[in-house]
Amino acid sequence: MYDDQRAERPGSHGEHRIQHELGTVERADRFYDEQVLDRLNPRMREFVARQEMFFLATADSRGECDSTFRAGPPGFLRVLDDTTLAYPEYRGNGVMASLGNIRENPHIGILMIDFSQDRIGLHVNGRARLVTDDAMRRRHPGLPVDPVPGRRPQMWVEVEVEEAYIHCSKHIPRLVPAPLRQNPARQGGPAAEGEQAWGTDDVRRKGGDYFGAAARRHGLASR
Repeated sequence: MYDDQRAERPGSHGEHRIQHELGTVERADRFYDEQVLDRLNPRMREFVARQEMFFLATADSRGECDSTFRAGPPGFLRVLDDTTLAYPEYRGNGVMASLGNIRENPHIGILMIDFSQDRIGLHVNGRARLVTDDAMRRRHPGLPVDPVPGRRPQMWVEVEVEEAYIHCSKHIPRLVPAPLRQNPARQGGPAAEGEQAWGTDDVRRKGGDYFGAAARRHGLASR
């Protein structure tokens, strides 16, 4: 059994043990002291408010992990106060993997990365709970109603912030947003060739069987 002499520090016993084994304790403690907050400071809140996407990590009660991606218009990940975030769950594939994990295990990790302007990232770890759209709007009547039908929330995820800290820029590539290609000759084609297909059930508009999984299941040749 590992006797963690730094149990009061942020992070897990496992990461503390690896820090000791690899000789990074001093660097890790400096990062904990200087960068890890238990709330969102004003600069972080401004950063969150302009994000159009983030990466989400959840795990079920057995620790089986799932990572996914969420996107929306700037401000879809809402700062309710300096210790609370909330984001809408839009219509997806119906599997509900992230929501199911949160129902079993509230611990989540959010990673936001600005690839195009400041080339910096922000981690937020915390505890999540599921809130219906009606309940969220009763508590926060100023929430806007999105005019795009596919971006109407099926549910909200409210996150109590426990840790917030920087993801440094040294390994973040600079990416430049590109306009969606317009191809009027291919109506109903993949979303990348026209307007973004929020909430669609159209298989082609969602990207089709891009990786050939369905074709293999049905004994058909991959594309």
